[in-house]
Amino acid sequence: MNFYSIKQKYIFYNLPVILFSLIPLFLITGPFLSDLSISLISLLFLIYCKKEKNFSYFKNKYFYFFLIFWGYLIMNSLINNFNIDSLKISFFYFRYGVFVIAIVAILNVDDKIIKYFFYCIFICFVSLILDGFYQYFVGENIVGLVSPQSYRVSSFFHDEMILGSYLSRLWPIFFGLSIFIFKTKNKLFLLFIFTFILSEALIFLSGDRSAFFYINLSAMFVILFSKKLLKLRLITLLSSILLLLLISFINPTAKERVFDQTIKQMNLDKKNKDEPFYIFSEGHNEHYISAYKMFLDNKILGVGVKNFRNICSDKRYYTHVGSCATHPHNTYIQILAETGIIGFLFLITILYYFCKYTFKHLIYKFKGTYFFNDFEICVLSGIAIYLWPFVPTGSVFNNWINIAMIVNIPFFIWSRKLNKN
Repeated sequence: MNFYSIKQKYIFYNLPVILFSLIPLFLITGPFLSDLSISLISLLFLIYCKKEKNFSYFKNKYFYFFLIFWGYLIMNSLINNFNIDSLKISFFYFRYGVFVIAIVAILNVDDKIIKYFFYCIFICFVSLILDGFYQYFVGENIVGLVSPQSYRVSSFFHDEMILGSYLSRLWPIFFGLSIFIFKTKNKLFLLFIFTFILSEALIFLSGDRSAFFYINLSAMFVILFSKKLLKLRLITLLSSILLLLLISFINPTAKERVFDQTIKQMNLDKKNKDEPFYIFSEGHNEHYISAYKMFLDNKILGVGVKNFRNICSDKRYYTHVGSCATHPHNTYIQILAETGIIGFLFLITILYYFCKYTFKHLIYKFKGTYFFNDFEICVLSGIAIYLWPFVPTGSVFNNWINIAMIVNIPFFIWSRKLNKN
């Protein structure tokens, strides 16, 4: 191999593999490095395709669907309450679609990237578990960071308070890859089981109620739809629950945050029957009302991509001191308010096909066959938490959240293609 070939292989293969493998670590540092990674991978892949004059990778119905959605976002930003921030978000959304195609192409060439990515997740989880429990018992983490909320664990995320979100969003792919690589009979798998149990407990201690719901939702998904993982997933789930009961008995603050405070914020324990119930909390309730009013006034196109923050202070939508925020804290409501019925149809289409093939798998299961393998079910359980409508969420256009989600998709597409072949 000559020098030019070695250099080309490093730029177009080795570098993207390294960047992708390190994404779990980059997500701990924040959105910058992880976003830079997927942007570079996408750019390098486009350069490679142009250099080889081969764009066949993009010729599939899923990418065409993504292109139509991307085009709509740009059009929406240009003609609907135009601002630079909205246009920037829409235009560079293209990188997510290219990134998925690029990683699938790399997996088709050499699937060793799976192990690299897995070991990075494993190291990150072990580090967060050790550091998180240290912070829980000592009051500060190993580098002296103190959680801004004493009753919650934040670990290396410090004042971001997204430890639970990180663990719950990457837990399904971590679990699935461990099954795929090591199988359940491998002696090393016992270490992974211990890691799974502790990470579920740490999600509870993080005080992130959405994350705690996510991890249980993905658990139920695997238990219901997997072929051979029911006992294993039940063991890890029940073990983590027993650990949580023990922790709650010793220190009830985490339980008070997740359960007692939720009941109080939803006003479920109201003493006066005339007092209103709230959806998750009074603040969330007001966000949803404000966003719904925006939708009613802008049914077709919405108020514009990432424009909730700019318009919520308008007297037509400002109903309460808590009604204005950077986003309405629910994926479906945000899509309706900001992109209208047209944008909402894209999301509903994805949800429809997700449900269609999930139920198809369930029917197959009753007949003794399976449409998806267990690895794919684990990945789908990770995607399910993004499609579940009844839970407070981050912004649809948040880079960190989008990256944590799309890392699932290349593995799923690659596995489906592998099984068909």
